[in-house]
Amino acid sequence: MRKIDLAIVGGGLAGGLLALALHRARPDLNFLLIEAGKTFGGHHRWSWFESDLTPAGKELLAPFPQVKWASGYHVAFPGYKRKMHANYCSLSSKDFDKTLRETLPLETQSLGTRVKNFDSSSVTLADGERLEAGAVIDCRNIIASKHLEGGWQIFVGRHFKYKKPHGIKNPIIMDASVTQHAPSGNRSAYRFMYVLPLADDELFFEDTYYDEERALDENLLKYRIDQYNQQIGLEEGTEISREKGILPVITGGDFKAYLSSFEKQGVAMAGARGGFNHPLTSFTMPFAVSNALAIAGKANLTGEELAKFVKTRALRHWRKTSIYRALGRMLFKATEPERRVGIFEMFYKNSQELIERFYAGQTTMMDRMHILTGKPPVSIARAVRALVSKGKPLSKENSE
Repeated sequence: MRKIDLAIVGGGLAGGLLALALHRARPDLNFLLIEAGKTFGGHHRWSWFESDLTPAGKELLAPFPQVKWASGYHVAFPGYKRKMHANYCSLSSKDFDKTLRETLPLETQSLGTRVKNFDSSSVTLADGERLEAGAVIDCRNIIASKHLEGGWQIFVGRHFKYKKPHGIKNPIIMDASVTQHAPSGNRSAYRFMYVLPLADDELFFEDTYYDEERALDENLLKYRIDQYNQQIGLEEGTEISREKGILPVITGGDFKAYLSSFEKQGVAMAGARGGFNHPLTSFTMPFAVSNALAIAGKANLTGEELAKFVKTRALRHWRKTSIYRALGRMLFKATEPERRVGIFEMFYKNSQELIERFYAGQTTMMDRMHILTGKPPVSIARAVRALVSKGKPLSKENSE
């Protein structure tokens, strides 16, 4: 039986960053990063605002090749356009995987390895091998649960290369001037296009919806991206890669019951499954970085102590992010689908500092008062009913 100090189950963003932070803080630690896929990070593109991270967080991400835009980004709505002057960053899972492979010692990497079961002191692999571990940390992705409420963020992303420069200099974080149609049928939903100029001749597009139904029509979203290319005057490009996803937009629920439904005694849950995401935007980068640094600084704790430490952080994060769940209820419950764009249009008229804190999950009490006391694009009665309402359970059975 192989013995290790610590096992990390799941080599996505949270697990990979934790492994890097541990390697930097405790090079003597005998840990293993276990990932079922063939690469670390899956097939994703992560983006974030530079202001989302502390200096230590930026230092942790420094080894990864990033595309950075220091000249701002654009947002657009049916009746309002604005250029924001915040620095924006993006990282592909391909570069994430390559950097981790090159940086982490080979003996700490275990790719293409499925886990059959694990507990606070061991991990049993699918081939029957059993690893004895001083601590086990679960960094797998979030799962649908009847204990959480809300809707879904549905998207298809496509990366194109063109024969000549496209002329787009700044990211378009949210172009909501597009038709507000849901990906299933002709229902309305909050929809926007997301555009990243990754190189002079490369663009990444993501067609995104906020919808109450958990349905992804990949062909429709692919077609709409082609349409958008034509509308902004681009010649047909060559698709380099494509990604898709359905992410939960959490508006409420019983978080303790959610954790209890699958947590294992003495095992820390440090990824999105443990609640470390932005309830409204589904962003994970700021929280994955923060957790990685915090846990690396406590690597001397026992498995039981680490589990308690991380759970305390999760419960604090749930309380701290209540404002975003309230805004999610406003989005889904107070506003007709075709008018949901008005909520975001109004939000983007706030100060840049407030918007940056919003995305970083650092909204202050004054920010909350400012956001909630402004005149909403719905009646006060509907807004109040939405804030006290319960949402639709975020389980696959109740959402398809």
